[in-house]
Amino acid sequence: MTFQRACGLSELEEDTPKRVELDGTPVSLVRTEGEVFAINDICSHANVSLSEGEVDDCHIECWLHGSRFDLRSGKPDSLPATRPVPVYPVKIEGDDVLVSLSQES
Repeated sequence: MTFQRACGLSELEEDTPKRVELDGTPVSLVRTEGEVFAINDICSHANVSLSEGEVDDCHIECWLHGSRFDLRSGKPDSLPATRPVPVYPVKIEGDDVLVSLSQES
């Protein structure tokens, strides 16, 4: 699995999504509940940026129609979204947030 630097850990504010692009893939990074999560930044329902939404209880909510996605699995837990979005493995080395675009199973 190949990891690449996405940003500095110090750049992530608690419960505030940060959009980055890795190899042309839009990724939303979220620091919450003592962990950092990486989830594809495009809502599976409306093709809008999830990083513009809000984070609550390890979920990110799409700002347009209110679909909520679990940051751990990418699965939606509210309509109108019915398809999950990809989540990516994250590791922290010093102040570096590293992300692999290989999807977790």
